[in-house]
Amino acid sequence: MEIMTLNSSLSLKRSVDAGTAEQRKVVQDIIADISENGDEAVRKYTEKFDGIRLENIAVSQEELDEAFAAMDEDMLEILKEAADNISNFHEKQKRNSWMHAEESGTILGQKLTPLDSVGVYVPGGKAAYPSSVFMNVLPAKVAGVKRIVMVCPPNVDGTLPQSVLVAASIAGVTEIYKVGGAQAIAALAYGTETIAKVDKITGPGNIYVALAKREVYGDVDIDMIAGPSEIAILADDTAFADEVAADMLSQAEHDERACSVLVTTSRKLAEETAQELETQLQKLPRQDIARRSIEDFGKIVVASNLEEAITAINEMAPEHLELLIDEPMSAVGKIRHAGAIFIGRYSSEPVGDYFAGPNHVLPTNGTARFSSPLNVDDFQKKSSIIMYSKDDFERNAHKIAAFARMEGLEAHARAIEARNKDK
Repeated sequence: MEIMTLNSSLSLKRSVDAGTAEQRKVVQDIIADISENGDEAVRKYTEKFDGIRLENIAVSQEELDEAFAAMDEDMLEILKEAADNISNFHEKQKRNSWMHAEESGTILGQKLTPLDSVGVYVPGGKAAYPSSVFMNVLPAKVAGVKRIVMVCPPNVDGTLPQSVLVAASIAGVTEIYKVGGAQAIAALAYGTETIAKVDKITGPGNIYVALAKREVYGDVDIDMIAGPSEIAILADDTAFADEVAADMLSQAEHDERACSVLVTTSRKLAEETAQELETQLQKLPRQDIARRSIEDFGKIVVASNLEEAITAINEMAPEHLELLIDEPMSAVGKIRHAGAIFIGRYSSEPVGDYFAGPNHVLPTNGTARFSSPLNVDDFQKKSSIIMYSKDDFERNAHKIAAFARMEGLEAHARAIEARNKDK
């Protein structure tokens, strides 16, 4: 792998996959069909895309019980502990409604209300992702959402992955449906005879899921349109090349378009990491995917000093950032743009993916400059509270009316002045 010298700005940006015109048309047609024909259209597309005709798309309690019974006990305890860690972290994010009374008698405040319902999309097909269940469901649960609906593409035998069902039950999902793709997003957004519509949709998926989320946004809220995974590692000569390479490959194996970047002040570490990448790639089960990612989007960059390296990191605004330097805490305050910051040797990125507690649904493709990880606030809405006192109204009414007239809104001004009359 070529080693670069940092002499210009770095970017993790890849072209946003907005889909082809044909893909967008397919998604639009599916959404229209689901909106008009409900469950029958859901069954039709499930048969077409997933290879199975399901008369009952809802997961039964019996299926959940069977999944629990079949789950390895040690693995079940690991899932429960991970769920506790994630819930405990998100509990600390909770905010309360507040009101403040002025001496004049005016009361101003903010009321926080959980969303009524949320739909969570969990990818299926070749892999199972119980971690996606936890990261999308648990903050909603902590926020106080009462109805949490999960959708997931069925296997060809009509089942959902055991681990996904167990995770959903642990997390507190209230409804589970065997449906995936754009048809699942449409069902969540507009409702069918079986699936009542929701207020917000979260969770990752393929290009058709992403396009469907774009299409329904506005009728419902969505979390984000997430791009391929990415990691940036800031390291000096105290880091170990085998660990750096392993962490880069942990993201590269996700997707051919995943992006893994090492920015280091050590030429020696850069050279050793390049060698380690090749050695480890040869033994990786998902070698083809990881190799394509590393070759097309991987970078090893040598900076002349730590300040230069930090500037480059902030320009990239990575989804995941690891600090593998001698005094990592001294650099944290200088990091302005990163979805999640992993500090020190024992904070390898998968620690955050599965177990530590913070959410792994993170902004990608440079959007960490203005976006945050999925969190409790995403599942609550805020209402302003205004209770103006008579004294404040009489003191400020002429100012408010003048402001309204400056904007050419006479009825606004008169609404104020109507209250100045003796009654």
